[in-house]
Amino acid sequence: MGEEHFVEKEKMEEKLEEVSKIHFVLIHGISGGGWCWYKIKSLMEISGYKVTCLDLKGAGIHPHDPTTIISFDDYNQPLINFLSSLPQNEQVILVGHSAGGLSVTDATHKFPKKVRMAVYIGATMLRNGFVTEQDVKDGIPDLSDFGEAIDVYDMCFGLGPEQPPTSAVVKTSLQRKIIYQMSPLEDSTLAAMLLRPGPIQALASARFKEGEGAEEVPRIYIRTAYDRVVKPEQQDEMIKKWPPKNVYTLESDHSPFFSAPLLLFGLLIKVASIGEVQY
Repeated sequence: MGEEHFVEKEKMEEKLEEVSKIHFVLIHGISGGGWCWYKIKSLMEISGYKVTCLDLKGAGIHPHDPTTIISFDDYNQPLINFLSSLPQNEQVILVGHSAGGLSVTDATHKFPKKVRMAVYIGATMLRNGFVTEQDVKDGIPDLSDFGEAIDVYDMCFGLGPEQPPTSAVVKTSLQRKIIYQMSPLEDSTLAAMLLRPGPIQALASARFKEGEGAEEVPRIYIRTAYDRVVKPEQQDEMIKKWPPKNVYTLESDHSPFFSAPLLLFGLLIKVASIGEVQY
């Protein structure tokens, strides 16, 4: 019995050591921040995984004014700087939500050897960014079901009132209906207090040149079945256009880190540890 206990303990320690080497980097969507992942981060760290929740430029607690950001490269610089700073032999699992998918794709093209896997959650997954009209149709949220843009968004005009808006955020009165309809009320309340205008001009300018080796990085897509922001049909078009290695579906709204955290956590862990897992 004593010897069996020792063997089991040794196996457990080996497993924990393996887990501790897996590093997740979680990327928020437009208007969000690293804070969006607080439930997932807690679950992962309790389980022994290493987790980094970045704030992109002008998001979360990043001090820059998002209204002045008009270049995607500028907006995504915190992620690029982070990957640049990693040791040459360290790999991470990049996880992008919503517009965070653009950041993941950009980073994968630039640092393919540092990305073990790219995971998209209800996210914009476009191989080269917004190049065609179809890319725009597939990857940019269409919230016209909820009214005209002026009725849905609070917009900021960093280049002057005669120019197109540089940043926007969904009006507080509509956030729960559009983004968090299946999420706990306390989470949508928290989000209403923390969301910031997102740099829409910067995101719309995203264009990517595929880096050597980028196609070898496995991509996983997690569909959000009741998404009112990046609608399921948009997700399906992007999946069809640039097929990932695996596709999974969560019965969630646009924010599964709030509405289905345990399911999302379990799926991320399975994908990370098994890679080839199929449901």
